[in-house]
Amino acid sequence: MSNPLGRLKNLPWQELLQIAALTNLSIIGLELFLGWGFTQSAIVRNILKLLYGSSLGVLIPVATAVGMGALAVYIFEQGQQQFLLNKSSLWALVMCLLLGLALKSLLPVPAFLVDLSETTLIGIVLGVFWKGRPYWR
Repeated sequence: MSNPLGRLKNLPWQELLQIAALTNLSIIGLELFLGWGFTQSAIVRNILKLLYGSSLGVLIPVATAVGMGALAVYIFEQGQQQFLLNKSSLWALVMCLLLGLALKSLLPVPAFLVDLSETTLIGIVLGVFWKGRPYWR
């Protein structure tokens, strides 16, 4: 019999939380930059209005969430050579990214790109498991 709680204890939680924090901080930085650009630059404001006003406005949060998940796996691949990725650690990474988004929702940061929603959850899962495809086994 396998012990699911024992497997959870053996996951590299500290590294996963650090990677999720780094990924969320990069998204927060990008959102702050877009917010600053929206208020300070007419060009950025017009581009954002054009993107979000068109049919692409629906796809931007999904694409950003997919990119966020893929970025997290990429950072894990580059920075953590001592731990192997597998299905369990990919799911734990998804959970850590969502935890970071929950903490981000408590901050007064404009949510231009991602927020805590079902759409974001689906995008993050797609991004993590698309980029982490070689580690499924």
